[in-house]
Amino acid sequence: MTATPIVLLHAFPLDHRMWDDVARDLARTRDVLAPDLPVASGEPLPEPSLDVAADRVADAIRAAGGGPAVVAGLSMGGYVALALLERHPELVAGLALVDTKVVADTADAAANRRRVADEVEAAGSVDPVRGMVDVLLGETTRSARPEVVERVGAWIGEQDPARVAWAQRAMSVRPDRTDALRAFDGPVTVVVGDEDTVTGTDAADHMVATAAHALLVVVPRVGHLSAVEDPAVVRSAVAELAQRVDAARG
Repeated sequence: MTATPIVLLHAFPLDHRMWDDVARDLARTRDVLAPDLPVASGEPLPEPSLDVAADRVADAIRAAGGGPAVVAGLSMGGYVALALLERHPELVAGLALVDTKVVADTADAAANRRRVADEVEAAGSVDPVRGMVDVLLGETTRSARPEVVERVGAWIGEQDPARVAWAQRAMSVRPDRTDALRAFDGPVTVVVGDEDTVTGTDAADHMVATAAHALLVVVPRVGHLSAVEDPAVVRSAVAELAQRVDAARG
């Protein structure tokens, strides 16, 4: 049996490059797919829905060989991974939920997303979300690793404002996917940075308690972008999950 492929789904407001350090080693032993969400750069944006993004990921998995795959998603990527699990369960052999959550936004959080989307569109730039670098990265990274702060800030600055607004609107209407996670019988790894103030350890604990076969990996001294701040630990967690999937598939 060939090694199970891995799909890596990125966070907001970033693109597939946030997975580069993780994907580099994983790709030595198995196929790795890291698409831009919801569609490749330059393609027309669909309606703002993470379900649509998940369907596009499903198309990419089938085009690349049909799956099933180990699907790892960080933050918004985790929301898309859960939508994929709900809509295309046959394509998900294992699930890595990284600095994300399974529940829907509160009414206030959803309203704030829509407000930011409006501001980005009105400005015609990503200026309203540039400050997110200070929220996404942990305190240790911000104080001791200026090169990571600069790298993430540059990625944010290079995003298409229309895609940023799309993502905010799509995330604001996503449903609770707890039932989909509870019904999944495959292996799950939940990863969270211990300095993550966006989703945090409470959300991680909830997902571990919900999933039937879940392991928890807490990454020390990193924030919400654990795959960027400590790619070695996240890479090991995803690789271990893929090995569990391979063993289960025989």
